[in-house]
Amino acid sequence: MPIVKIALRTLLAVAMIAVGITHFVSPAFFVAIVPKWLPAPLALVYISGFFEIAGGVGLLVPKTRRAAAWGLVALYVAVFPANINMAVNEIQPTGGHMPVAAMWIRLPFQILFIAWAYWFTRPDTPARRA
Repeated sequence: MPIVKIALRTLLAVAMIAVGITHFVSPAFFVAIVPKWLPAPLALVYISGFFEIAGGVGLLVPKTRRAAAWGLVALYVAVFPANINMAVNEIQPTGGHMPVAAMWIRLPFQILFIAWAYWFTRPDTPARRA
């Protein structure tokens, strides 16, 4: 298996675990970007944080890697409305400032994250031809 794929899988796993932990340690910003039409914003933040951590850990475990990757693909799709809400309503990160243009520019990067996670749904080694 290529070392690049291992390194990028580990990077994504660590990033997801770190961001997931942030959902529990500092949930206020995440609650703020949950669209108003969704119920129980704090619960949704905790649920998404849990699945970010689970997805990150799952990427590190060979038996759960593909399921975790599919779960992260679904998670990235599920949280996209919050990212749109952040841009549309110009919601600033807690204790920081992000240019509004950056909020909009980061939206297409969600496709990159989906593709990144999707890569790990594929087998690590090519199938043998008969």
